[in-house]
Amino acid sequence: MTKDKVLIFDTTLRDGEQSPGATMTHAEKLEIAELLDDMGVDIIEAGFPIASEGDFNAVREIAKRAKRATICGLARANYKDIDRCWEAVKHASSPRIHTFIGTSPLHRAIPNLDMDQMAERIHDTVTHARNLCDNVQWSPMDATRTEWDYLCRVVEIAIKAGASTINIPDTVGYTAPAESADLIKRLIATVPGADSVIFATHCHNDLGMATANSLAAVIGGARQIECTVNGLGERAGNTALEEVVMALKIRGDIMPFETGIDTRKIMNISRRVATVSGFAVQFNKAIVGKNAFAHESGIHQDGMLKNAETFEIMRPEDVGLSGTSLPLGKHSGRAALRAKLAELGFDLADNQLNDVFVRFKDLADRKKEVFDDDLMALVYQNDSGEDRIKLKSLRVICGTEGPQQADMVLDIDGTDVKTSATGDGPVDATFNAVKALFPHGARLQLYQVQAVTEGTDAQATVMVRLDEDGRIATGQSADTDTVVASAKAYINALNRLLVRRAHSQPGYDTKGVSYKDS
Repeated sequence: MTKDKVLIFDTTLRDGEQSPGATMTHAEKLEIAELLDDMGVDIIEAGFPIASEGDFNAVREIAKRAKRATICGLARANYKDIDRCWEAVKHASSPRIHTFIGTSPLHRAIPNLDMDQMAERIHDTVTHARNLCDNVQWSPMDATRTEWDYLCRVVEIAIKAGASTINIPDTVGYTAPAESADLIKRLIATVPGADSVIFATHCHNDLGMATANSLAAVIGGARQIECTVNGLGERAGNTALEEVVMALKIRGDIMPFETGIDTRKIMNISRRVATVSGFAVQFNKAIVGKNAFAHESGIHQDGMLKNAETFEIMRPEDVGLSGTSLPLGKHSGRAALRAKLAELGFDLADNQLNDVFVRFKDLADRKKEVFDDDLMALVYQNDSGEDRIKLKSLRVICGTEGPQQADMVLDIDGTDVKTSATGDGPVDATFNAVKALFPHGARLQLYQVQAVTEGTDAQATVMVRLDEDGRIATGQSADTDTVVASAKAYINALNRLLVRRAHSQPGYDTKGVSYKDS
């Protein structure tokens, strides 16, 4: 059985751009229109030509460049708007004029028209648009709050005047799915000539039901969905293109419809629209959010590793992603850690994995997300023996008024010793405290700090190289506290020197021993 086709009418460049602050440049509009055309959008509402010279020029240029999509412009219910719209879209191989007027009691009061006067205006303006263009769409703005009898009357007038698409907008996001489906179904059953036109739906997201209302309208008989990339639009936005397209694709069992959209291009256009509009996509946004294909819970990660279908109803590749993300955090388990480490090239024995896992959990309690570089730093901290010197506690006092001070407690050969030392900065004070508690003649040859991940909670990796009579030992440590990482790196370099001392004998290579903190 052939599935019914649902037309995708994208209004990112018109309604989407009406999001406060989302204005796009001429070049950006042309770029987004090209991406929409390429991904298979049926109708692109390129703008509101009467709004400005810039909008007119963008719609006209998009009309000239379009390869497949019908190019539509918006016009209010007056001749001047409609004429200007036609001047812009007529260059398209498939042009459309979309004209509208508010039909609810609230909206009729704005132009101070009674029902008969508005009905006459609808007839005249739709007729005018139809005389210019074969493809005319008409919308009764705020249709979901328009009296039923009057809505039927004006829809019939628009059809008789030549409109080939009747769009039923839920302009303020007022309706609910059951109402949305019933409204379309009743209009098709009631209005004379309804079977000769395409009914469309345009839903706003004020109550968070735009996508649900649009899909319900399709079930009720609508065959065109008006939407925007990332759900951009006035106030809380519109039906999101990516949501309705993927819902129709995945739930063909209850919605046996199809679109011509190449879903593999969804993520690309989503990210581009976010960039040019300045509206970042929320992390938990359906389909295109950063977390849409991300799993942190240990139970979910374990299930994903065994069978992705346990926790994903679509493949990330279907929307243009390379794969699923298993971000590691405090909820992650050993299975996900082992898989991530294997991906990074580490094949750890069980006891090694357990050691890394303990340090991973400790780090995850202090960071929102543990990155690949964090994990590599943790792996490199494997101990090779029992250290004589261990850091028990460290407290530093620093700021614009010196000298800076470090209060330190070390465990040296099983005995706790403590001291306070000052220095030129918190790191210098810390190193001086170590020297006071464990005197030595080693010279600091290298001190290097690198943030291995982004953000103010980033792990700092510190490398310290000490030289003692030709013996060179390197200590490395990673911690979200740079001073703590510095102390651990310094102490572990000392521990390596102690190992070097023990192994300094004829024929034994005393160069190049290095160690990374546990």
